[in-house]
Amino acid sequence: MSKVLLHLRNVPDEEADGVRAFLDAHRIAWYQTRPGPLGITGGAIWVKHDQDYPQARRLMDGYQQDLRERVRAGLAQARARGEHETFADMLRERPGWVLVRVVAILALLALMALPGYLLWR
Repeated sequence: MSKVLLHLRNVPDEEADGVRAFLDAHRIAWYQTRPGPLGITGGAIWVKHDQDYPQARRLMDGYQQDLRERVRAGLAQARARGEHETFADMLRERPGWVLVRVVAILALLALMALPGYLLWR
């Protein structure tokens, strides 16, 4: 029976390509399902055979650890060079974009607090 190795919702193409590549390199049979037409399901990469799943999971854990370290190193380098975008940078460059989102967040918080306010009134 097949088992899901990776759900593809919000997964960058390069990461999915890396997963497919290491599965092929280790000769693990896999297939991919596409996202559903209504966006309810995001697609997935599946391992075909149960006996291959533990090895695929170990490989996936190692791949994700390497990816995590690469991304963190890249972020640290960007911070060291001063290229990392901060909230202040976003506020300076796109004040309207930030303001709309802050107002939306405050409106949602107010709507969530409204029932409690009405009960205590």
